Amino acid sequence: MDRRAFVAGLGAVLAAPRAAEAEQTGKVYRIGFLRAGQPPTTFVEAFQQGLRARGYIDGRNVVIEYRFTDGSFDELPRLAAELVRFNVDVIVASSAPAAFAARSATTKVPIVFVGVYDPLEIGLVTSLAHPGDNVTGLSQSSTDLGGKRLELIKELVPKLRRVAILWHPANLTNLVQKKGAEAAARTAGVDTKAVPIQDPNQFASAFEDARGVDGLMQMEDPLFTTHRRQLAELAIRSRLPAIYSIREFVDAGGLMSYGADYADLYRRAATYIDKILKGAKPAELPVEQPTKFELVINLKTAKALGLTVPPPLLARADRVIE
Repeated sequence: MDRRAFVAGLGAVLAAPRAAEAEQTGKVYRIGFLRAGQPPTTFVEAFQQGLRARGYIDGRNVVIEYRFTDGSFDELPRLAAELVRFNVDVIVASSAPAAFAARSATTKVPIVFVGVYDPLEIGLVTSLAHPGDNVTGLSQSSTDLGGKRLELIKELVPKLRRVAILWHPANLTNLVQKKGAEAAARTAGVDTKAVPIQDPNQFASAFEDARGVDGLMQMEDPLFTTHRRQLAELAIRSRLPAIYSIREFVDAGGLMSYGADYADLYRRAATYIDKILKGAKPAELPVEQPTKFELVINLKTAKALGLTVPPPLLARADRVIE
């Protein structure tokens, strides 16, 4: 799906038509939404819900300018600069690459990032309590989540001895995610094989490179999320039990996911927007961690892989797809 088709499709999830903007009086705020790759509709819906809960209706008192790429990072600087030229009041940066591009484009427009792993370690903020400058948002820890995901896939595949780690080298947060997964694997006595991917054309060869492993851990990256259905299909075709970071992969046919409830993160991003539009400075708004996590299991995919999900693991799932 191209950018034009995606933007048109957003009409189904937005609460009010943009045409209504012309009919409104008073202040109309502009919010930029920047991402590498098409955001899942669940992200957009949740963000819109959060805004509506605080009295902001797209097309009435706010206008949201969506800018995204096909999953690559190369166009992010240009799109970020475009949002700044549009005089947006705040930029929502979906993922670390978008946040860095936005920060490079402006030191004045407030930036709210969502779902960035270890923003302090990658240098996006100077402090979690006092982010500094014009950037703040919602983050998560790579080490804790890496260990939990390894624990879950090992519970499903008790004979797990070697696991492939799919990661995107151009994404700094993928590097810290990979380190977290590798540290967890060492503790558990599991060998790892890092498989880098920078382009969709490398998907098939990456799975060829992953042959011989017992399972797969895929790092969270907007390129991967954009092509989640293809990646999930490749894992099944390769007979690889895989665990992902967000439930949208399981909805697309993936085996299992564990991570932050991203819909909740995007709803909470609206709280930052509200505070900033009312005068708060990003430097004064602490970076927050997720408060909701979810385990999702696809029983249909488990069956296709010849796996039996242990009842205790199934009982802990927040959602089961049959």
